[in-house]
Amino acid sequence: MPRSRAPLGRRILLSTALVGAATLAPVSAAPAASPTAANRQQQYAAAAAEYGVPESVLLAVSYLESRWDTNAGTPSTSAGYGPMHLTDATYVKSLGEPGHYGPAEDPRGDDSRAPVHAAEPSASPAAEAALQTLDAAAAVTGSRAEALRSDPAANIRGGAALLASYQKKIGAPLGAGTDPAAWYGAVARYSGSDSTDSAASFADEVYATIRTGAARTTDDGQRVTLAPRDVTPQKSWLDKLGLRKAARAGGVECPQELACEWIPAPYEQYGPGMFDYGNHDLSDRPARQKIEYIVIHDTEETYARTLELVQDPTYVSWHYTMRSSDGHTAQHVRTKDVAWQAGNWYINAKSIGIEHEGFARQGTWYTESLYRNSAKLVGYLAKRFDIPLDRQHIIGHDNVPGTVPSTVKGMHWDPGPYWDWSHYFDLLKAPFQSTGTARTGLVTIDPDFAGNRPAFWGCTLDDNGSPTSEPCPLRGSSSVILHSAPSQDAPLVKDAGLHADGSPSTMEVSDHGARASAGQTYAIADRQGDWTAIWYLGQKAWFFNPAAAPVAKWATGFVVTPKSGRATIPVYGRAYPEAAAYPDGVEYQTIAPLQYTLSAGQRYAVGLVAPSEYYKAWTVDGSSPGDWTVIRGRTTYVQIQFGHRIMFVNKDDVDIRPSAVGAPR
Repeated sequence: MPRSRAPLGRRILLSTALVGAATLAPVSAAPAASPTAANRQQQYAAAAAEYGVPESVLLAVSYLESRWDTNAGTPSTSAGYGPMHLTDATYVKSLGEPGHYGPAEDPRGDDSRAPVHAAEPSASPAAEAALQTLDAAAAVTGSRAEALRSDPAANIRGGAALLASYQKKIGAPLGAGTDPAAWYGAVARYSGSDSTDSAASFADEVYATIRTGAARTTDDGQRVTLAPRDVTPQKSWLDKLGLRKAARAGGVECPQELACEWIPAPYEQYGPGMFDYGNHDLSDRPARQKIEYIVIHDTEETYARTLELVQDPTYVSWHYTMRSSDGHTAQHVRTKDVAWQAGNWYINAKSIGIEHEGFARQGTWYTESLYRNSAKLVGYLAKRFDIPLDRQHIIGHDNVPGTVPSTVKGMHWDPGPYWDWSHYFDLLKAPFQSTGTARTGLVTIDPDFAGNRPAFWGCTLDDNGSPTSEPCPLRGSSSVILHSAPSQDAPLVKDAGLHADGSPSTMEVSDHGARASAGQTYAIADRQGDWTAIWYLGQKAWFFNPAAAPVAKWATGFVVTPKSGRATIPVYGRAYPEAAAYPDGVEYQTIAPLQYTLSAGQRYAVGLVAPSEYYKAWTVDGSSPGDWTVIRGRTTYVQIQFGHRIMFVNKDDVDIRPSAVGAPR
């Protein structure tokens, strides 16, 4: 049997290891400007002039790190601070909870087999390869570490100083008036990558940003603009860095422009029986079974520790892992095979799982480099496997339903409310757009991420691993909060799967029982003034949606409603076939409804029509009857947006109709 994993308690997020760090060359700065520049744009200009860095280079590097945001002085998943993402590898993160998969969820999600749980933690915290750039910036600029973490102007100045130091060390021309094209080596070095492919990928994105330009209002209300400029970088400067030259593994399934390596997950027997194997299943997708979903996860571990875990045959698996600092990607399982990653076997068998280095509870933020490289990978996979770029098919782990009532509460909630779904789909070139009117019956959730800052609590844990009541830092979020009545004072709606005692949902950061997320589409239930109600887990769920600052877009599509004469119909977490579909010798997989019901008069948005399928893969060598076979039935299901998670209803139980028909007026 696989080993179970004990809680890790308090761990060090990053070590003080300086992997690939070059000794900084001293840079002579011009005398500091007397008063600090008044606004963010001026702060970039002043820092660029002081340290002799082209302003376009400084702005573009900062954009790729943070999109010029401050993130309230809190660290990223790779311990980076401020607009320039100065990293502090001695930062200690208090986790206090199990890592990615603890005993509450079986990531394989197939209750016909013995549960798979997590591996034991390593004896010592895993060291993360990261640069201690904040200390280096302090040494060059003379600024205090605390100022570099919390003061945007000091942080920008520190980033400029580092770029200038990197430029000087490789003997490249220095000065604010130099050609930005000559800064390719320093820009690549700023990524912190230890290999040429990852460093070049980062630098290429920086120069792409210079060519296209950018303009936005930051999370603290500062307007920053980078004017477009036609620049062809001098890539020969990359060779001066002395980085490891990573050979691209043959057959790795990544777009060519993405730095990607092959670190295989083991498929091997580790116990006495053919059932004791790990950590994924062989298949032949899409020939054997269509891939319908891409599941977005965060690791709840450092990148280095995540790689250790996926190489353990007694643990579990996913297809890809992406590093936060530079978006570097490792593939572990071929897309044709089934990884044990989503906690629901029906979803696992029809999905590709991508892990992103991050910690959902801590509310840490994701770098722009990670978002961009993830979008490259997802776009490539979606095109290859004909997966629509929408939130019915590109889902978070927090959108995957429990399989049966007993598994609902333990399902994971990553990547959490701080993942910027709207920006992510902008990068996928599939932005959330209004496709209807107030009369077409659907809404697509899409709040302004930076300005939408729900007051969550529980981002820190006590010594027993329980969430404290301390408020989380206010930061941008994709989540819209749902009330039981059109009032901010009304209790939140209920989730019977998370709160079996019938109590309302809470604002605890992991409690998604009263949240709708950007890109999710729901059927409108009612409207009163500035409030809109949607059908959600069998209730009317109200959210504040003023016309002057809407948090949702009108949409059109299809909805399901119970067939005439049916008071309620069951809702399912998986779309398994009926008993008659199973061949002799293969155990029938029970179709068990969840603890929710869909009542007459309610409407839910249709995501897709799903075939009933069960992929039987129980033994390492396919020796069990029916092994490596997809069992298909006559039953057809409809995937709906029922709550925060997608769920399924039997197509025979519902009518499917255009959303405008019978919509509230």
